[in-house]
Amino acid sequence: MSSLADLLQQYADKSNLNELEGVQATSIPGVSFYRSSQGCTRQPFVYQSGIIILGQGHKTIYIGHQPVHYGPEDYLVVGVPMPLECEACPEEGKPLLGLSININATLLYQLVNELEASSFDYSHCQQDACALTSIKMNDSMLETTQRLIKALHSDLDSHILGASLVKEIVYRVLIGSKGQILFNLAHRDGRYAKVAKSLNKMHQEYAQKLTVENLAKEANMSVSAFHLAFRKLTLESPLQYLKKVRLNKAKELIQLEGFRVNDAARSVGYSSVSQFSREFKRHFNITPKATSCISEH
Repeated sequence: MSSLADLLQQYADKSNLNELEGVQATSIPGVSFYRSSQGCTRQPFVYQSGIIILGQGHKTIYIGHQPVHYGPEDYLVVGVPMPLECEACPEEGKPLLGLSININATLLYQLVNELEASSFDYSHCQQDACALTSIKMNDSMLETTQRLIKALHSDLDSHILGASLVKEIVYRVLIGSKGQILFNLAHRDGRYAKVAKSLNKMHQEYAQKLTVENLAKEANMSVSAFHLAFRKLTLESPLQYLKKVRLNKAKELIQLEGFRVNDAARSVGYSSVSQFSREFKRHFNITPKATSCISEH
């Protein structure tokens, strides 16, 4: 069967996506196609939770001071949304090509319940606490991904086979070396799942007044235990994480939606525009005003 790079390029050709710079949803729910001809230098970014598959090009992600490298036929398991820094490198004049797959919670719970009912032993899974890691595809994962991309070439195949192929990919990840990340997410009473719920709240309600005390209370944890579990999972304190979420969202509002700096600051929860501008420049190494000027060109 063709390589992932070849199959993804064929999909881009068929779907007239050879000018795409970024991410676009496909005809299979929860599956998005990614293309970038330019790549990017190291810069702040937010990775959403899910399975990220690279077919062509290379990326390096920095979470804290830890680099995570991945390239063709590697995949990432992102357990929770992660503000981090990303560097993307096309090679030999060819664009970066990949897929991202959102993990539906109902599907995840169903698969985990079935695996545990079948006495699946996941003790072989690596027990890394950090919610982002890169894995080389084994033959089964690669073959399933190839069939998923081939299905994208046909609207009928996408409609009939898409959901079952996504289910198979999530299953392959669960039984793989990093499957513990998804098992932890599915165990709703565990600390991992509780912190993940808090992270989702931060991404949805970033403009609200969110305190560590209230987040810990909602997670049914002491403040100290919540802090410890949060940092173990994200390598950030809750307040640092929230600040990065707000700044990344503000950058989107300025660049993509044309918000003025003052309006963007208020929209993400800052009451002081000067504080917002200082923290924005420290995070992105560019002022909000300069970012606004870039978006106008």
